[in-house]
Amino acid sequence: MSGKNQHVVPTGDGNWGVRGAGNQRLTRITDTQAEAIEIGKEIAQNQNSELFIHGRNGQIRSKDSYGHDDCPPRDKEH
Repeated sequence: MSGKNQHVVPTGDGNWGVRGAGNQRLTRITDTQAEAIEIGKEIAQNQNSELFIHGRNGQIRSKDSYGHDDCPPRDKEH
């Protein structure tokens, strides 16, 4: 069973936070987005879930899957 998807989000005061899907409280607050991404990645890997990275405007700019992926990338043949 996979855990909650993780979201890296701006906090509104210049910091960045990591929040589990459906949670109102932030799991962690960091000074930089890069720090929040690393923390979110660790949590997502531990929970076999997805990591959604939001930009300063709140829109999702990218995501990574660390759990069951319905559409995994195809292997490239050289």
